[in-house]
Amino acid sequence: MNNKLLSIVIVFISLSFSQDDQPFPPLDLVSVPTSGTLPKGVYALETLLMKDGGILPKFLLGVSDNFTFGVSFGVQNFIGIGNVNKNKNYPEVHIKYRLYEETESRPGLALGMNTQGRGAYHPLKERYDQKALGVYCIISRNWNLLGNFGFHIGLNKNLIEKKDQDTNIFFGFDKEINRSFSILAEYNLARDDDGEQNTEGFFIREGKGYCNLGLRWSAVDNVMLEVNVNDLLKNNSNDNSMNREVKIIYYEQF
Repeated sequence: MNNKLLSIVIVFISLSFSQDDQPFPPLDLVSVPTSGTLPKGVYALETLLMKDGGILPKFLLGVSDNFTFGVSFGVQNFIGIGNVNKNKNYPEVHIKYRLYEETESRPGLALGMNTQGRGAYHPLKERYDQKALGVYCIISRNWNLLGNFGFHIGLNKNLIEKKDQDTNIFFGFDKEINRSFSILAEYNLARDDDGEQNTEGFFIREGKGYCNLGLRWSAVDNVMLEVNVNDLLKNNSNDNSMNREVKIIYYEQF
């Protein structure tokens, strides 16, 4: 009986720990942002391994405690056989500025721009498989519930990629399980990404939005690994299965 009680206490203590070793809050969930930014002088290198052998490296830099700047460059069919295809001839841009820090009485608020879409880029359609967020506004609020629980909700509008440029809504949460693991969940209504016809092998979207889940692991100092499952609602109806991705994050201070 004492052993069972001791086990319960150990589990409770482990769940109450937060990821203190990580010097910054989550910058993103699976694909949508939080109001978190990199501290000044901290940089992060992310590598996203996507379906069909795609790879998406991203570099982020904390210019100040409230301003993060980054670039990314996607390549399709990087792993496998056949020709390697780059998305564009130039990198995409990531900018985020936190206007207000989170306090006990108000959430954190950030404005940003993200021109990196998901999947392959289609020059004739002038868009990615899933559109980039474009300009966005995001609000985040965190609570200590046996480890940090963060809720995030935002608006975005893509003014670059063609067709359907409605204002969109997205939201999600991150929940620490223990010192090493966090669960990520998000729902992107994709109001700016419906009505496309299946021409030239393009996706038909069902208007369900994108529901994504992820598990993030602080593997060792300065390295995090993430496994994501995308499109649980199968909004892209001609995909045969849910889309799985792996992300590797390395961060360091200058």
